[in-house]
Amino acid sequence: MQGIFKAYIRYLQRIVAQEISHGNSLIIFGPRQVGKTWLVEKCLEKSKNILALPFQIPSVRQTYEKDPSALIRILGASQEKNIVFIDEAQKVPAIFDVVQYVIDKKMAIVVLTGSSARKLRRKGANLLPGRVKNLRLDPLTWGEMGLAGASHIPELAIENLRQPHDFSFRDSLIFGSLPGITMQRQEDRAGFLRSYAESYLEEEIRAEALSRNIGAFSRFLELAANESGTAPNLSKLSMESGVSVPTVKCFYAVLEDTLVVERVDPYLKNARKRILSTPRYYFFDTGARNALARMPLESGLVNAQKGTLFEHAVMLEIIRRVRMNGARHRVCFWRTGAGAEVDCVLDCGDNAIPIEIKSTAHVSRGDASGVAAF
Repeated sequence: MQGIFKAYIRYLQRIVAQEISHGNSLIIFGPRQVGKTWLVEKCLEKSKNILALPFQIPSVRQTYEKDPSALIRILGASQEKNIVFIDEAQKVPAIFDVVQYVIDKKMAIVVLTGSSARKLRRKGANLLPGRVKNLRLDPLTWGEMGLAGASHIPELAIENLRQPHDFSFRDSLIFGSLPGITMQRQEDRAGFLRSYAESYLEEEIRAEALSRNIGAFSRFLELAANESGTAPNLSKLSMESGVSVPTVKCFYAVLEDTLVVERVDPYLKNARKRILSTPRYYFFDTGARNALARMPLESGLVNAQKGTLFEHAVMLEIIRRVRMNGARHRVCFWRTGAGAEVDCVLDCGDNAIPIEIKSTAHVSRGDASGVAAF
């Protein structure tokens, strides 16, 4: 997408550049249009002997579908130390076995990107355990947009990488934080976001579901977007989408595997209870959620759904910061049978930090009753 602002600096740039300089291979997963291709190209712009294989281009993809070992022959004929950049690698699952050989024989450093691990797992693809470092690129964090403030929780502290520009926090509640969307003119954002939701999420994600359920999956997708941030009522979703409860669970699995939703489990000390308890799901981007839920993409939406959107945005930011910092903390929620509730619990292993999320200018003691109960 062409926009009116300069490209963002991403926190992951330093990590990716450092890993490549140390001779390490990488695989970077993330939803479509979060900037994976741009990130890798930026990190490689001063490198030499780069072999780029963009599998989103049909002719390139078809070549390696027919003959994945062509990569070995190309690298074997080269006298230089190469860097191979494979974009949208999940489109050719067989390439992963070839990449393993390339890495084991030290023929090249390999950087792969992908927007879905589902197809790879389903086809039994080799995800290169122990050979590559796995990274995840999300939509923009507040620090990447210049919107981060001081944090009273050291585990979530973050610095701003730029000065704020015309894209405000309020804008992010409506349009989300996909780089290409934020760089559009105000009047163009809604159109681009709807196009993104319809042409990518609705079409490509539906293609991951069973073909006979395309209509039901489309209805489910809108309902799930509306339910985003809650523990979904599977029976209600089943009735309204016209499919069985097991199928609804399967649809949620599709959204998880294609990185469209973030799963947040309840905070429980008993691991078995945690597995059996119903998780909450947050769509990976507030803008994508609003577009899929067919919400009006205008300023009035914030007034109509202020609490929901604010909680959604804060939860996504916490998840992104934990992931970006490489911490093994778990992001959970807490709720008792009696109704006491905490929106977010940051489980750090040896301690847990309860976080109540409120969008109000006046916080009362009652607003912290869940934290007190926790």
